[in-house]
This record gives sequence, structure tokens and C-alpha cells, in this order.
Amino acid sequence: MRNRIVMSMLAGATLLASTLLGAGPVQAADTQTRAADSAAQVADVPAEFGTDWHDPLTAAPPISKPATKSCQVTLADTEFRDFTPYKGTYTPPKACGDHWSKVVLRLDGTVKGRQYDRLGYLHVGGVEILRTSTPEPSPDGIAWSVEKDVTRYSATFRTAQDVEMLIGNVVDDTYTGVIGVKATLTFYEGRPAAAQTPARVLTLAADSTLTTPRNTERIVAEVYATGSGGGCEEFWYLAVPDSAPYSCQADKGPYREVQIKVDGQLAGIAAPFPNVWTGGWSDPFLWYVIPGPRAFDVKPIEYDLTPFAGLLNDGRPHHIDVSVVGVPEGQSGWSAPVNVLVWQDAQRAHVTGKLTLDRAGELANSSTYTPGSEERVDTDASHRLTTAGYVDTSHGRVRTTVDRTLANTSIHRWTDGENMDGLDATWTDDESVTVDGRGPARTTATHRTYTMNGATTIGTDDRLRTVLALGDRAAVVDTRDGRRTGWSRLDDTYSGDATYMLNVPRDQRHAVGTSSERYRLYGSGGCYDRSLKTTQGVLTEDRSGC
Repeated sequence: MRNRIVMSMLAGATLLASTLLGAGPVQAADTQTRAADSAAQVADVPAEFGTDWHDPLTAAPPISKPATKSCQVTLADTEFRDFTPYKGTYTPPKACGDHWSKVVLRLDGTVKGRQYDRLGYLHVGGVEILRTSTPEPSPDGIAWSVEKDVTRYSATFRTAQDVEMLIGNVVDDTYTGVIGVKATLTFYEGRPAAAQTPARVLTLAADSTLTTPRNTERIVAEVYATGSGGGCEEFWYLAVPDSAPYSCQADKGPYREVQIKVDGQLAGIAAPFPNVWTGGWSDPFLWYVIPGPRAFDVKPIEYDLTPFAGLLNDGRPHHIDVSVVGVPEGQSGWSAPVNVLVWQDAQRAHVTGKLTLDRAGELANSSTYTPGSEERVDTDASHRLTTAGYVDTSHGRVRTTVDRTLANTSIHRWTDGENMDGLDATWTDDESVTVDGRGPARTTATHRTYTMNGATTIGTDDRLRTVLALGDRAAVVDTRDGRRTGWSRLDDTYSGDATYMLNVPRDQRHAVGTSSERYRLYGSGGCYDRSLKTTQGVLTEDRSGC
């Protein structure tokens, strides 16, 4: 029975291995049931999963929208049956001006029958504005939607652009689900805060080079990094050293780190988010209604490259390289497209500056295999990078210091044949960005924590059970001259427990399962708290309140 769990996981998510679909909640396409309806729904819970279930939704907050005039533009309205991209054109709205207080992207999707989860992307003018995965459908069909605040890409939306979208899919006699999507942009009149909206959004040239405007004073790179492709890197957090008897091996174990370099010089490090797609952990019944955190909302990793602005502003192309530490040599499975956001000094033709510090600590990575009736791999890894530099702007010299520290600990346990396969893992990504110039020094400190704790077991009756908890947490504190000026806490927690029969037709799986999500976001800006619970695909609780 060796490899059965992992091979089931690989089959459960056919994902793109090339460029793929960033930050916003998912809402059910139908009216969401509130707690007042819970009692009535509980009575309707079936003994096991049937041929239909509640449309997918998450507990994340909806995108807030201004009460101003709005205009809507359709980017794509199409179906995906294979790996042929949709190609179209975008024209800016004429009735809402060329500056907007907010721009909201919405994707509406439908699918029915039988289909795996799929990854997709949406590009406007070559800029990746959305990356997403899809839910697995019921035989009767489901509908879902994704919304994302894309105001930061306003510079791209001001001119006509090519549009390309792809959700790679396979449709045949067995996998019948055709994925229908409609993607729109809604523009709201007004002007956003200048600090939040870059002057330009750049992409890398074909040779992975970047040429910035010579008056750039701030640079942020976005990397939509996802392990995918249907191979072991889709489940990189389960990889073990070559010495251990497990179906997914990597030279030094499961530690992964997404690095960005400028002309070969290390410029940024980050922990990738441990995405679990809707066929993940061998058990799609976990995800039919509530996906794991970020599964439909693949947020980009952000790197503040402002310390390198003085170097990049020389008017020449510079090589930008993104790589994933820990991937075995020659093995594919990661996609990492890059957007580069730049803010310009309108009063200067050329902003000069200098990189003053680029200090990387030693990358510590230990993965220890302990044999036994229950095999075990213990991983402990960490890395730190500090960069600093200044730019001489029309409003004076501005110094930026970026300090980032990563850590990962995990315990991976499995038995013979991988009939039990469990992981308890934590990733932390701590970042501090200090900007000193034109007033008191400002620091934003962000502490990110990702957790995964669960196990899949196959009983002697060929019944598979998965119990899993996932966490996406972040604490942010803003200070000015050492005094706190703002703070926030995010705690997005998913848990699920689902069981079904292996190696039988779909209608004989006798599947049962519960899932829940609680999304809490609170701080100096207010409070949001929503909880969802499901049983056998029925939404049994939708509770909000702080």
C-alpha cells in the first residue's frame, strides 16, 4: 500500500507547472445562511455526503466599497476545458475618470460533475492581478466567487491592455467538469492615498531583467510563489531527506525559502505559505464547502527592495532572480511570477542612492530521520537577512532598513505503507521595515505564523480518515519614533475531520465530514469576527460578532 496516500494527493490536484492566478475573500454565490437559520439546517443534515452541498464560502471579510460613482469592465467571460489560455483586451472605463479610490476584481465561477482542483491566473498587460485555485464540484454543480482589492494596480488599468487568463483543466469521459468564469473590474471614483498606490507596475523582461525609472524612491516586489504541478513540490512540507523511506524525498528535507536576488546579490527572503488545495491531504470532503486559508486567494509574498533603489536607478537593466531553496536540483513544481511596484519622485529626474548593508546570516537547516515502527523526521531551520540603503530625494535623504527572520520546525511521522501519515509544523516570518527621513523614523513590524497539524490514516477496512487544522496568523505594529501608532491581529483558523471509503465508485464512498473556520481581524482599525461550521456539506453555523 506504499505511496497510496501521496499518489492520491497527487491525483487530487492537477496544477499548472508554468506561470499561474492574490488577496481577497471568497463569498458564496447564493445568500449566506446566518446563525438564526442554524437550527433549521441541522435538521436537514444528511447521514452522509450526497450529490450536492453548499456552495463554497469563507469567513473572510468582504471587500469594503466606497459610496461613490462606479463603472464596471468585463475582463473575461469564458469556459476552461483544457490548457488553452483565454486572450482578450481591456479598455479603461470612460465614465469614471482615470484615478479611482478603489478598484475591485471579482471572479464568478461555476462547475458541475466531476473535476479535480485547478490553478489559474489572470494577467492584465502582463501584470498578474489574480492567482486562484478552484473548488471540486458536486455532481449537481456549485457556484462561487472571489473578490480582491486591486487598487495597487491602477497604473496598469489607466491604458488599454492585453488580457490573458488560464485555469488549466482536463475534460473527458471521467472528468466532466467544465469551469465557467466571469472576471470583472469595478472602478470607484476618487483618489486613493498616494502612499498606497504605486506610480507604475513593472514586470520582468524575457531575460528576467528589470529597468526601473531613474527617479524611483520606493520599490516593492510581489512574488506569487506556489508549489504546484502535480508533483511532490505541491506537498513540499511533507518531503523527507533521501535517507528516509518515504515517497517524496528532497536532499535536505522539507524546508523551503523563497529568495529574490538583484544581480546575484541576496535582496530578500520569505517563508512560502503552506497552501492546501481543495483535493489536498487525500480528502476532498474536507474542502467542499470551506477551503483552507488562501486556497482561493493566493496572496503574493512582498519584498521591500527600496535599499537597492540607488543601484537600480542607473537606467540600465538589472537581473532579478527568484528561487526556492530546498527544491531538489532539476525538479520542477514551483511557479513564481514577479510584479514590481515603484513609487517615483515627481520633483526629480534622477534619484540617487546607495546600498549600505546586505548581511545574510547562515542558513541553518537540520532534518533528522529516526527509523522505527513509526518513522519520524524532525526539522529545525532558520535564516536571517538585513538590508539597508538610502535615496536622496527632493524631500531629503531617506534611509530604509529591512530585517527579516525565518524559522520552521516540524515533526513528520508515518508508518509502513504510509497508512498513517502525520505532520505538526510551524513556520514564522518576522519582518521589520524602518524608514527614516523627513520626520520621525517609522517602523512597521510584522510577525507571521503559519501552522499545520494533522494526520491521514487508512484503516483495515480501507476507510481513509483525515483530521487537520490549519492556521494563518499575523500581528502588525506600526510605530513612529518608537511610539505605537497602529496595530492589528489576524487569526484565520481552519479545522476539519472527514472519512470515506477508498477504491469504490463515488456513490459508494459513504463519506462523512465536518469542517469549520473562524476568521478574526482586530486592532486599532476595528474588529471583525466570523465563524462557519459544516456537516456533510451542509452549512450549520454562520455566526458574526466581536
